[in-house]
Amino acid sequence: MSALRIAVLDDWQAVASQVVNWAPLQALGELVFVHDYPAATAVLIERLKDFDVICVMRERTVFDKALIDGLPRLKLLATGGMRNAALDLNAARERGVLVCGSDSYKHAAPELTWALLMALQRNLVAEANSLRSGGWQVGLGGDLYGKTLGILGLGSIGQKVAGYAKAFGMRVIAWSENLTEARASEAGVTWVSKQQLFEQADILTVHLVLSPRSQGLVDAQALGWMKPTALLINTSRGPIVDEQALIDALQHQRLAGAALDVFAQEPLPADHPLRSLPNLLATPHIGYVTQNNYRQFFEHMIEDVLAWHAGTPIRLL
Repeated sequence: MSALRIAVLDDWQAVASQVVNWAPLQALGELVFVHDYPAATAVLIERLKDFDVICVMRERTVFDKALIDGLPRLKLLATGGMRNAALDLNAARERGVLVCGSDSYKHAAPELTWALLMALQRNLVAEANSLRSGGWQVGLGGDLYGKTLGILGLGSIGQKVAGYAKAFGMRVIAWSENLTEARASEAGVTWVSKQQLFEQADILTVHLVLSPRSQGLVDAQALGWMKPTALLINTSRGPIVDEQALIDALQHQRLAGAALDVFAQEPLPADHPLRSLPNLLATPHIGYVTQNNYRQFFEHMIEDVLAWHAGTPIRLL
C-alpha cells in the first residue's frame, strides 16, 4: 500500500496533537490536523478529497452521502465512540468505506451530569458571578438529601448517576421503555411508570440513547407532569427533549430550572433563546470532552487505522 494521507478533524480545542502520540500513524504517511470547519459540503470536499483516512470526533462534522460520495480517495473513517449520528453508515457501506469506532471513558458523562446538578441546585453560577462583580449572596441554594432523583434511562451512565445520588442520601427512581422492575431493583433503584417518574422527581436527569423512539420523549406533556419546583438535567442528546416545550416551561416558570449540555443543533446558534434564559445552566456539549476520554478516543482511532492498514480491521460500525 502506498503512503497514506490521514486527516484528523474536529479538534475544536486544538489539543489532539498533545493528547496522544501520533507517531505510529505518521509512519504510514502524512498526518494532517485540520482546524477549519466550514459548513458547506463543497468546501469540505475540496479540503478533504485527497485523504485516504479521516479521524473524526463524535457528532461534529457531518459525513452525509453527499460528502462521502465526494471523497473518492476515502477508505476509512475512524470515529470517537461506538455511535456517531453524524456519519451516514449506509452511504459509507455503499461506497466501500469502512467505519471504525472506539471505546469511551465511562466516567466523563456521569461526572459532568453531577457537576451540573450540583451547580444548578446550589445556584453556583449566579453566586460566583455576583462575587466576581463585587457583590455577595444573591439567592438561596437547594438541598439534595432526602430529595427524589428521577433517572430517565438506567444504562451504564444512569446507574453511575444513581450511585452518586444514593451517596448524597437521595431517593432514586427510574423509568425507560425497556427497564423492568427487576433490573431497577438490581441497581438499587425503584422502578416507576413514566408519568410517576416526571411527577415525583425533584430533579430529573436524562440518560437515553437517541433513537426514533426516544426523540422528543420529554415533550410538553411530560414537562407538564413535573413539579414547578423541579429541575431537569440533560447530558444525553438534545433531541430527546422538545426544546421549544422546555423553553416555554422555563419562560413561564412551570419548571424551576434546567441544565443542558446537549442541543438539537450544535454548535448552538448565537441568537438561540436557550442562551438567554436566566433559569438555564448550559454548557457546550463537554460531557465527553475530558483528558481521559480524549486519550481513549484517539488511542483507539490510532489502533483502528493500524489494524485496517494491516488488513485486520477492528471495532467496525
